[in-house]
Amino acid sequence: MMQDGEKGVIIQRDKETYAVAPHIPCGVVSPDTLRKLADVAEKYNVAALKITSAARIAIVGLKEEDVDNVWNDLGMTPGAGVGLCVRSIKACPGTTFCKRGIQDSLSLGMKLDSIYHGMELPSKFKFGVSGCPNQCAETCIKDIGLVGMKNGWRILVGGNGGSKPRLAVELMKDVPEEEALEVVDRIIKFYKENGKKNQRIGGLIDEIGIEEFKKRAGVA
Repeated sequence: MMQDGEKGVIIQRDKETYAVAPHIPCGVVSPDTLRKLADVAEKYNVAALKITSAARIAIVGLKEEDVDNVWNDLGMTPGAGVGLCVRSIKACPGTTFCKRGIQDSLSLGMKLDSIYHGMELPSKFKFGVSGCPNQCAETCIKDIGLVGMKNGWRILVGGNGGSKPRLAVELMKDVPEEEALEVVDRIIKFYKENGKKNQRIGGLIDEIGIEEFKKRAGVA
């Protein structure tokens, strides 16, 4: 029996079937990809196609012997849905599509995805990028959140959901995009070097304090 994450699979409740979730950066998908997903779902008689909270489309109810063929048919890479790594980045439509967008969250989300998706870290790690203060990408409960404001990006850090939810705290605001990317990189490097296994970045902040975190991460 395959284990979660092996060949990009997630074991289902019945302990017999599997789900796979191809990587769909920031949830933007082409008609051709949708057709391919539908064709695969029909070919292997799956239980469901499920749109996940991370804007992936999971193919649910696969037999173990079909997994390799499914990936071959799809020709897509797995989304990082399990393991101690950066998960799929959640981004709202921002100025690309939304009338309320203030900053281009979709473009920034894609840049972050290309750099960090799947990167191994001390614990699972989630990004959210929202184009306005409405925070439709749930930025306030992400390990790193970026919120579009009139004069740049507001950077939040340390949020998470789960059984012990924690709201992110503001690190800085009115940050230009290129500087925001540099700040994110410093945060990731510091966390990678100093976080304990299975310790979310919010837990590291609670351990050393936000001011010490800023100082040691070089984002003060």
